[in-house]
Amino acid sequence: MLTLEALCELLAAQRDAASARVAEFSVGGRPLAFNSRPAVMGVVNLSADSWYRESVCLTAEMAIRRGRVLAAQGADIVDVGAESSLAHASRVDEAGQNSKLLPVVKALAGEGIAVSVETYQAAVTRACLEAGAAVLNLTGTDRSEEMFRMVADHDAAVIICYVQGANVREVGDFDFGADPTAMMLEYFARQIEVATRCGVRKIFVDPGLGFYYRNLQDSAVRVRHQMRVFLNTFRLRTLGFPVCHALPHAFEYFGEEVRCAEPFFAVLAALGKTDLFRTHEVPRTKAVLDTLAIY
Repeated sequence: MLTLEALCELLAAQRDAASARVAEFSVGGRPLAFNSRPAVMGVVNLSADSWYRESVCLTAEMAIRRGRVLAAQGADIVDVGAESSLAHASRVDEAGQNSKLLPVVKALAGEGIAVSVETYQAAVTRACLEAGAAVLNLTGTDRSEEMFRMVADHDAAVIICYVQGANVREVGDFDFGADPTAMMLEYFARQIEVATRCGVRKIFVDPGLGFYYRNLQDSAVRVRHQMRVFLNTFRLRTLGFPVCHALPHAFEYFGEEVRCAEPFFAVLAALGKTDLFRTHEVPRTKAVLDTLAIY
């Protein structure tokens, strides 16, 4: 069980990291002050394979409408993806992703909404940035330097995801190592060096709490790992850039109350000093963060 004693022990072991501050910047013309106020990213899924049914939009019109609603509910950024990361989901090629993404990106960006695109495909990255996307949510490692240059050319931001493989669809077992956070720190330091060398100045790091790894299918193992990563988030902030977390579901524990899972995990992520919360449940998550802020 998570206890106050465990939290105190974690802080005592990493006290210097707790005071780290991160870079602040604008995304899509919207200033984000991460050191004083966390930001929220809402989700629009264009894949019918996505498990979170409330976020699935099967037409451009539905996706545009959901993007508008998320922004009205308080999302600072709207993240749009055309391929599910579930292991059994259909793969979508570059042309297929672009045909789904571009009308949505153009419409939302044209209305002044900061749009993020989740992809690991270079051609999709290029087309979406040209269409007005303000963020690349990079869920792969292959050809990353090429995509960093595209991001820099468009003065966009990038979310660098921790992926142990070419992309989220091509992973095996998760390597925990002796200290997963230390492994992430090393990985992100290398990627940040490459990104900044390519001219990128707006960077998020995302530990990637992936249910897509084969050895994280066991619910207890996965959720325990996710909780520990959330609480260790402040250590990643020592890299100098904000940390993004995709809030998980833990439907094995929440069952019919699964829509309460992300707000619950938002509490742990907030205690760990997360800067950007990626969620399907914007109003619920925002209410949690607003409540924590008054303490």
